[in-house]
Amino acid sequence: MNNVEKDKYKTSRLMYIIEAAIEYFVSIAVGTVYLARITTYIGMSDALTGILSSFVSLGCGFQLIAIFLANKRPVKRWVTAGHIVSQVLFALIYLVPVFDLTFTEKTVIFVALLLGAQIIHNIINSPKINWFMSLIDDDKRGRFTANKEIVSLLSGIAFSYALGTVMDYYERKGDIKTAFIVCGIGLFLLMLLHSLTLILSKEKTEKQVQQVAQGQIKALLKNRTLFKVIAVSVIWNVANYATLSFTGTYQAKELAFSATFSSLIIMVGSLVRAIFSRPMGNFADKYSFCKMLSICFVIEAVSFGINIFTSPSNGHWLYFLHYILYCVGMAGINSATINLIYDYVEYNQRTSALALQQTFAGFSGFFITLLLSPVVACIQSSNMPIYAQQVMSIISFVVTLVGIVYVNTVIKKLKKISQ
Repeated sequence: MNNVEKDKYKTSRLMYIIEAAIEYFVSIAVGTVYLARITTYIGMSDALTGILSSFVSLGCGFQLIAIFLANKRPVKRWVTAGHIVSQVLFALIYLVPVFDLTFTEKTVIFVALLLGAQIIHNIINSPKINWFMSLIDDDKRGRFTANKEIVSLLSGIAFSYALGTVMDYYERKGDIKTAFIVCGIGLFLLMLLHSLTLILSKEKTEKQVQQVAQGQIKALLKNRTLFKVIAVSVIWNVANYATLSFTGTYQAKELAFSATFSSLIIMVGSLVRAIFSRPMGNFADKYSFCKMLSICFVIEAVSFGINIFTSPSNGHWLYFLHYILYCVGMAGINSATINLIYDYVEYNQRTSALALQQTFAGFSGFFITLLLSPVVACIQSSNMPIYAQQVMSIISFVVTLVGIVYVNTVIKKLKKISQ
């Protein structure tokens, strides 16, 4: 009977893997590297581009709304509708530079589309994750998450290369507007494929699917263990976004990377991350996600430490080395931050706990970018013998060290809930 139950959701688990890959393609297309190409063409400053890049993090803050929607069933219906709207808005971002509008008009429309897409995407994110994660056995979460990520990363290599090639081809022809149009159409087609994976997936309707009981938010706010786990994501987002938000313009301007070379870096990083994802997942299943996260933070500290010394004279190889190590660490971090919730939070609170985690983590990433943007602008306008992004890497390095200490002194002592 148990095998029959598992087989019932076999196709849905496969659809989850495909869905995650397509969603990853969209995130690449609207990530810091390609976002910086659009904002540079429009004429936005590095500081403003950094703030816009951190909209990914700000959007995560709106996952708080998911707490109030967690009892809205079926999840599949409104999650699918939300993804369609958000991905259409992402596609329209690429069309903003094409229209004959003033700088102010383009900026306002661009910001509205990007923020709207991120908000909608994140409202539906934690309910979707819990929808699909409920179809996976607890003792297989590490391996399944790793397999899902491997598929996304390997297929993302081809997508990133194709995207970079299209950009460079039209840029050499002096027709970058056509590149934006092609990319916009491509994102619209990805939206259609992504929607199909959700439509073909099943949702658990049995009693074990969590419902948000009256007063659950109060219960979450009183859950000290949950907030100790959430602090891990907050620390990581501060460390990550201090550097990540300003990486796209650093590559495009100071380091003078072509779109193809930036894509090559992403491709190799994705391959490395794919290679390490399964061993990381197996390690977490065998020992713990806490121990895996500690190792990943050490790797990230080394990565940021290397990036402190990256400059135009050595950027092509030193930034490359930094990014490779960054991807090795990321092979376990995303999985760990989600699975720590599953390790330490009761079953009937997981959707809300995930939403709360992403809310605090998201706002922390955005506000650290907002706080550091004037610092970046100040350093760039001064005669200081250092690049702003190098200073950001110093901050990331120090905060990551704090994360290592926190995981080993606080999280390590927490007691897992019984499954």
